[in-house]
Amino acid sequence: MSELAWFKSSYSGSSGDDCVEVAVTDQAVHVRDSKDKGGPHLTVGRDAWERFVRFAAMCG
Repeated sequence: MSELAWFKSSYSGSSGDDCVEVAVTDQAVHVRDSKDKGGPHLTVGRDAWERFVRFAAMCG
């Protein structure tokens, strides 16, 4: 796998606490703790990620 291009939401605060970073590929979305860049990350299929984001938006 090539190097992932990680990014944080523009809604993240400047202090860097309590943030996640996301990297998107053709097949999946990868999520990691911004304070532990070398640690493990969660990989989710793009369809499942889309359903999660829709659900989170509905729940506010």
